[in-house]
Parts: sequence; structure tokens; C-alpha cells
Amino acid sequence: METGYSKWRKLDNAALAFPLVTGKNDSRVFRFYCQLKEEVDPDILQKALDQTMEKYPLFQAVLRKGLFWFYLERRDIRAVVKPEKKPPCSQLYIPDQKSLLFRVSYHRNRINFEVYHALTDGTGAMNFVTELVQDYLILAHPEDKLPWIELADEATPGEQEEDSFSQYYSSKIPKNKEKKPPAVQLKGEKLIHSDMQITEVIFSVKEILAKARSYSVSITIFLTALLLRAIHEDIPKNQQKRPITLMIPVNLRNYFPSQSMGNFFGWIEVGYKFEESTTFEQLLQSVKDQFKEKLQKDRIAMDMNGYVRLEKNPFIRAVPLEIKRYFLIAGANLGGRSITAVYSNIGILKFPPEYKTYIDRFGIFASTNSLQVCSCSYEDQFVVDFTSKIPDDRIQKNFVRMLKEEGISCKEEKNEFPGCGEKQKKEDRKVMQTFTFLCLAVAVICGMFNYLMLGTLNWFWFASAGCFCAWLVVHVAYLKRRNILKNEMWQLLIITVLCVLWDHFTGWHGWSIDFVFPFGALAVLGSIPVIAKINHLEREEYLYYLIQSAGIGCIPAILTAVGLITYTWPSVLSAGISFLTLAGLFIFQKKDMLREFRKKLRI
Repeated sequence: METGYSKWRKLDNAALAFPLVTGKNDSRVFRFYCQLKEEVDPDILQKALDQTMEKYPLFQAVLRKGLFWFYLERRDIRAVVKPEKKPPCSQLYIPDQKSLLFRVSYHRNRINFEVYHALTDGTGAMNFVTELVQDYLILAHPEDKLPWIELADEATPGEQEEDSFSQYYSSKIPKNKEKKPPAVQLKGEKLIHSDMQITEVIFSVKEILAKARSYSVSITIFLTALLLRAIHEDIPKNQQKRPITLMIPVNLRNYFPSQSMGNFFGWIEVGYKFEESTTFEQLLQSVKDQFKEKLQKDRIAMDMNGYVRLEKNPFIRAVPLEIKRYFLIAGANLGGRSITAVYSNIGILKFPPEYKTYIDRFGIFASTNSLQVCSCSYEDQFVVDFTSKIPDDRIQKNFVRMLKEEGISCKEEKNEFPGCGEKQKKEDRKVMQTFTFLCLAVAVICGMFNYLMLGTLNWFWFASAGCFCAWLVVHVAYLKRRNILKNEMWQLLIITVLCVLWDHFTGWHGWSIDFVFPFGALAVLGSIPVIAKINHLEREEYLYYLIQSAGIGCIPAILTAVGLITYTWPSVLSAGISFLTLAGLFIFQKKDMLREFRKKLRI
């Protein structure tokens, strides 16, 4: 069905580094949830999700890896509603696993929407959740004739896919040369993801708004100052020579018109260096001044251009991703030195009054490697969610105590999620660890027998090399187990190189390039269509590997031409079949073939 959406699109600027820094303990996933006043019906929720996906097919994408950048590609995978079982914000992007980058789950009266940050930001997720909850309640209560939420003009497919960073980029805007001082870092051994602490603080919007207005500041400024103060009280005096700095995400759509459903956010850094005489009023005034200074459109445009300028640098663009990743990771780690924690206020979720009968509240929280605070509000309920990998919860307790000292009544909820504390299965990892130990043990035992029997280590080195080769082949197979076709390509490369080395160190007979390489290339080339058929792979999932294997299968022709091949018939067979495969692809599937090259080789 033609939707007007692209088959693939590049990651927006804010998402470029996410796949490189994603892991089990920092999944870069955030959760938006809606707590209803009734139990969730999973069948109706599935129908609502199907209905919502018709409006947001942009989310029906998987993350794929090119030679220079990652990119998103549409997939006909149905999003399926499931009961909540995993720890909140569990990993969604797993390399080589073709799965959607979001999940919808439920638990009792909660609807959960978890999404990988490379797919969208808080605004995009809020739009999706609003639509999902609306569709669910209208389907669940047809007799009430709940009104549809009035939204602004519906975005076209092109507007939803728009890379707004590139649209508003200008090389004429000067660089921001401000140097950011190192900030206080929250020290200590970090919890694993399944033990991540989740603390919710709930209070009245009217009360917090009245208190913020009494200080002549916004709610965001008031809570930012309160969080800085709560962190300050937990920092030892010997670390208080540095400022405590919060990273505050900024919705760039408020400054640059955009209906993009991808990422379009920047951030400001708001910090304060405390002294013993610092009063809360002084802290508030400093935070207020920093917000005013840093939220100027010209300043935001300068910062935004700084992010995009790196992406558009010709040298950086031309560096292969496997090399580029180390610079991006180093840059992310270096940038993190100026940040103590993150605070993100998503804003207000608005529904017609009729929905109050069924909706209790909304909440949002995110995975973190240290401490992150998110907040949102619905009607008179303001919810602040702390996610923390720090073992103790003193900062959260400080925050709650300070709220109460300011006269704001609040309640605290902690770890009411079925997956919290659940230990993840590690059987596969144990199998690989056991195999590694066995390979090492076999090599050592061979060395012991060799020395005890002959008093030397003459054949021990061959046994050790054999154990290493077996370990390397199995280890790569384990790492690439989620993508059979990629696994085959790696195995062909590794086995060929290992065989060439064995051939070289055993007195070169040429068997490695006369037989192993051409027959190996033919085996991979012939297996790809079979695997694609058995696993019902889409063309985009196997075409690039078919082109790769056919290209590799032509290399024996070059080896034959330069005189390195002794027995030529395997090489001629490999080169001939591979060339015909490439020719057939070019003649019959030229458009798809060129599209794959554009995706993979996009600089």
C-alpha cells in the first residue's frame, strides 16, 4: 500500500550517536505511560494500536547500519501489544535484530509506550501516546461518544519525516565558542539496568504553579533550582568546588516551525556553584537568568548549527562508521563531563474534559547511566519521575523534603513495575564463556602432554592455533547470531584468512585460494536465496548481502589473472556464476540494487 512515506530515511542529527552508545545498561529508551481508572483490555488496546499506526506509520521502521551512518528503514512488522514483563526501558535496539523500535505493553490499569530515542523525541512520543489513549478509550466506551481531540493541521508524510535540523541549518551562523567547565559527577558503583531505581513524586499542578509564581518564575525553573539544591545536599564538601549542572532538553519546535515526528530537540546546560551562604532565592535568580540568556532564538540557532556542522563536515562524513564510532563515543563522553544530571519537562497532556472520567494520570521516565528526571502533567496531577543507577535514593528524598518545606503536599511512589529487579537470562553468555574456557583448557592440556612426553613444545603451537581458530569462528558466530546472512559473510572472511595463514605456515601449497576461497564464496552465494526463502526475508534484508557475496565470488578471477591460482576450475566456476548473478541483478533489479548502494554508502 502506498502511504507517501519513504522506504528509508537517514537518522536526524540528534539521533546519530544513539546506536553507538546504546547497551544493556543504557538502552536510550524512554517510557510514556497512561494510568487509567479501570483495567486495560488488551484486545481493545491492540485494535487501538493498529488504528494509531495507520496515522503514524513512520514508527514502523527498523534501524540498519550503513558503511558511513545508520539509517531507518520501513518494515511490514505488526506492532503487538504484550503484558508488561521486562524491566522498564529495556533494550529495544539490538544490533542485527530487525525489530521495531518501540513497544506497547499493559499492566493492570496502565498503558505503556516505550520508544528508542533514535526514532523520536518526547514531543513525538507524546503525540503518539495521546492518539493511542484517545483511540483506546473511544473503542472501549462507544456509548459515551467521546470527542476526538482537536489537533493542529495534520502533518503530511513528508512533514513527519522531515529532518528539521538540516532544514534550519545555515553555515553563516557563527560557532558558539563558549567553554563549558567540568561539573560535579555523581560517583559510586552503578546499578545494572534491571535494578534501576524508579521513583515517582506526584503533586498538585495548582500548588506548584502558585509556589512558582510566588517566586516570579516558571514551574520548570522552580523545579530545576530545587533539583540542583537536592543534588548539592548529597555532594561531599571536597567535590563542591565544581558547579552542579543539569542538562535541560529544549523542544526546538517552539522556536523553528516543524511538524517532524523525528527528533528535533536541543538542550541548554544550567548550573550553579554553591557557597555556604547561598540562599534558595539567589539560586532561583541565577537559574532564571540562565534560562533567559540561553533560551534566546539566536543562541539556540547557534547551538543547533554547532550540532549539524559536525555532521556536515566532509572529512567526518567520509570516515567509515566503524572508525567514526570511536570519535563519536569519545565526544559523547567528553561532553558528559560538563553535566551532572538531566532534567526534562515534557509539558502538559491535553484531553477534552470528558476523558477525565477514565484517565488518572500520565508519567514519563527514561533509562539512564546515572540520574535522570522527567516530568509531565495532566489536569491537576504533576508527576516527576526519577530514574537512577545510584544505589541510594538520598537525592530523591532531598527533593521530596524540599517540596514539603515549600508547602507543596506530595506523595511518593517507588518501583511499582512488574519487571523491576528481574534478572535477565544469561544462558547464552555462559555457553560462550564455557566454550572459551574449554578451548583454553585443551590448549594447555596439549602443551602439558607435549612437554611431558617429548620434553619440548613442538606440536603444542599447532594445537593452540587450532583451538584459537575454533574459538574465533564460534565467537564471531555468537556475536552475529541474530543475522544469519551477515554471519555468513563474516565466516567466509575469517575462514579464508585463517586458511591462508595455515597454508602459509605449513609450506604454501595453495589449497586455501585454489579450493577453500572459491568454494566458500559459491556456498555463501548459493545459500543466501535459500535462507531468504526459509526465513521469509524481505528483499531489502538480503539483497545487499547477495551483491556482496557475488562481488567476493568474482575475486578468484583476479587471482587467476595474476597467476596465483594453480587449479583454475574452482575459480572459473566461482567467478562465472558470481558475474552472472551480478549481471542478472543489474538487469532485472537495477532500481533496487542502486537503492541499496545509496542507503549503505550514503556519506
